[in-house]
Amino acid sequence: MTTRVIYPGTFDPITNGHKDLIERASRLFGEVIVSVAASEKKKPLFSLDERVQMAQEVIAHLPNVRVVGFNKLLSFFVTEMNANVVLRGLRAVSDFEYEFQLANMNRQLNSEFETVFLTPSEHLSFISSSLVREIAILGGDVQQFVSPNVLAGFAEKLGHGPREG
Repeated sequence: MTTRVIYPGTFDPITNGHKDLIERASRLFGEVIVSVAASEKKKPLFSLDERVQMAQEVIAHLPNVRVVGFNKLLSFFVTEMNANVVLRGLRAVSDFEYEFQLANMNRQLNSEFETVFLTPSEHLSFISSSLVREIAILGGDVQQFVSPNVLAGFAEKLGHGPREG
C-alpha cells in the first residue's frame, strides 16, 4: 500500500523551507500532495491559483508530488484525497504547541489519519512565509529564501524587484 501524505498550508508564498520539507517527504512517502489552502481569513497576497502555480513550478522535478488547491476542512479534504497521513513542519519549539493542538483536533474529527512532523534543515529553520512576504512588500531582497519563479511573482505582484540594501 502506498502511503499518500497531505502537506497542507497557505504557501503565501512557498519558500525554500517548504521546498526542503517537500523534497524530504517525497523520499519518505509514496505520494505527496501539497495542499494549498484558500485561507481567505489570512488575506493572502497571492491568489489561490497563483500559489498553486508557484508551488507546481517549485516541485516540478519531483515525480511523486502534486499540488492541489482546497477550500474545506482539512479532515474532509484528507478523506476526499484518500490520504492517511498529514505532514506538518516544525521550525522551532514555539511551533509545537499550536501544531500539537491541531493534530489532536484533527484526530478527533477524523481518526483515520495520523499527523507526522518534520523539521526543516537548520539553515532554513528561520524562514516563514509571513516574514518573506513582509520583507518583499517593504522592498527587501528575498531571493535567498524563495525560488526564482516566486521572486518573479513578487516582482509582478508588487511592481518592484528586490532593492539593493
